[in-house]
Amino acid sequence: MDLNLRDKVIVVTGAAKGIGRGIVHALAKEGAIPVIVGRTQADNLIIQQEVEALGATAFAVEAELSDPKACEEAVKAVIQKYNRIDGLVNNAGVNDGVGLASGSYEGFVASLHKNLIHYYLMAHYALDELKKSKGPILNISSKTAETGQGNTSAYAASNGGRNALTREWAVELLPFDIRVNAIVVAEASTPQYDNWIKTLDNPEETLKKITDRIPFQNRMTTSEEIANTAVFLLSDRSSHTTGQLIHIDGGYVHLDRSLIKE
Repeated sequence: MDLNLRDKVIVVTGAAKGIGRGIVHALAKEGAIPVIVGRTQADNLIIQQEVEALGATAFAVEAELSDPKACEEAVKAVIQKYNRIDGLVNNAGVNDGVGLASGSYEGFVASLHKNLIHYYLMAHYALDELKKSKGPILNISSKTAETGQGNTSAYAASNGGRNALTREWAVELLPFDIRVNAIVVAEASTPQYDNWIKTLDNPEETLKKITDRIPFQNRMTTSEEIANTAVFLLSDRSSHTTGQLIHIDGGYVHLDRSLIKE
């Protein structure tokens, strides 16, 4: 299916690794021009080279998105390069373990900047261009907002905010024909997740316990599977879908707990 994304300029934050990288590759395969926004330009350029090896075009922008000014500068760089923005994927963030007992005011606020505030700022600064192009916004979120996890108050709050902003923006942007949706991720195989597993005492045993709790095929969701849904939601093939929180999680959040292996 042609998703009509050819030559569309799509900004993807946190694009150098994991889910963001998967979305960049999927966009490139559809002929879009992904803008790779990340804190380390060396990593961004590796992904740009991967895209160019596919015969597509990409643009790398270095930005520490926890810095509000960097968000504004990143958007300006895209506009200066292409004179338009056709879509935005807010993806960057980290489950940083700022808990209720273990955290602090400073840590909590810093985590909001890492995980939520730049979602607002990137959309805010890109909005004029998105109004011109009627370009969609896609927020990547996490099941922690719905299920809790423990010892990650700031990250859970940020994802609750991401979900709420998705619905709020979908309403606010109705007059401009801008669609806003979110993909909610549960247990997905990413470098960040793999690194976390390795820090545990029994990583292989823990990973098996986790995958046994994923109802569909008892396996982790892949970045490619998330990316495939992302590009559909960014395309006009998804022309009447807005305000939705779409779970790509193998049934992890919503299917009956009796399905869990004993």
